[in-house]
Amino acid sequence: MTAREATSQRHAEAASEGYGAGRGTRAALVFAILGVALVAALVANLCIGTVSVPARQVLAVLGGADQGETAYQVIWGIRLPRLCAAAILGGALGLAGLLLQTLFANPIAGPYLLGISSGAKLAVAVVMVLVLGDAQAMTSGMSLAAAFFGSLAAMGAVLVVSRRVRSAATLVIVGVMIGYVCSAATDVLVTFASDASIANLRNWSMGSFSGVNGSQVAVMAVMVGIASLATYLLAKPLGAYQLGEAYAESMGVNVRAFRVTVIVLSSVLASCVTAFAGPISFVGVAVPHVARRLLGTSRPQLVIPVAFLTGSLACLACDLVARTMFAPIEMPVSTVTAVFGAPVVIWVLLGRRRRVR
Repeated sequence: MTAREATSQRHAEAASEGYGAGRGTRAALVFAILGVALVAALVANLCIGTVSVPARQVLAVLGGADQGETAYQVIWGIRLPRLCAAAILGGALGLAGLLLQTLFANPIAGPYLLGISSGAKLAVAVVMVLVLGDAQAMTSGMSLAAAFFGSLAAMGAVLVVSRRVRSAATLVIVGVMIGYVCSAATDVLVTFASDASIANLRNWSMGSFSGVNGSQVAVMAVMVGIASLATYLLAKPLGAYQLGEAYAESMGVNVRAFRVTVIVLSSVLASCVTAFAGPISFVGVAVPHVARRLLGTSRPQLVIPVAFLTGSLACLACDLVARTMFAPIEMPVSTVTAVFGAPVVIWVLLGRRRRVR
């Protein structure tokens, strides 16, 4: 049995468990817990910060009162757009990781590890430094378009290699090398960039949900919303593909069109994150595993929404830690996600090692 077939068999066993007794109750409980946790995270992000705002005052501000107060500016101008961005983009990372792990049958595939985020970062750097320079500010549309084509190029390179390489470990190494190449090219651009471009690129590349505004939130909500809906509509083909390409074809799935669709969707989701928040590490790798473990099944119909909600919760929590732990100094959110996400990846790998034995 090949590694791909073994992985497919494990997915099939996990999926079959989802139809057993009590799975519906467990899924309902998971959704309820995630809903409560998300509400708590949203309230905490609105209330806690350099300027503390009581929950009662937050409700008053959201209702339109106290418009002349500092709390009104803090809530509507800073914290609300930021938490919306963290929730939307965190969900996008969870779905992108789920799609890539299914496509490559690789438990540690993700936008960051496979070099997709680095490709998006390089494309944004090219536009920011070489095309615009100091003459023009980079708009959301420019950064989104550049990140999309950069992530698509990196994804295409990984996909080409995946046709020749069957080892999951080798594929991840190739993705990491592609990421290093893109990062090296970005560093070369920084060497010849102006001071203003270097400062902008450095702040953006560290990963942060700060500085977003309402119009940017609207753009990312539309893009991620459409991609998320399309991902959910792929639930049945994803479930068939988990059992192998031959089984998917026997079920009437056009495998070639399916792979292209997954590539485009994962690139859209990853590029939205990179364009608006910079590279965010480990969330896309860890969240799908957490979602499957919470549900006790790998059925895409359940895992897709839970992965989105879990990604949102993870980014909200990490962003809260990033901006409050050493306040008023703010850490890059990617640093916090790495601290919490890396142990999850190690746990997944150790669990797979024990099953192999």
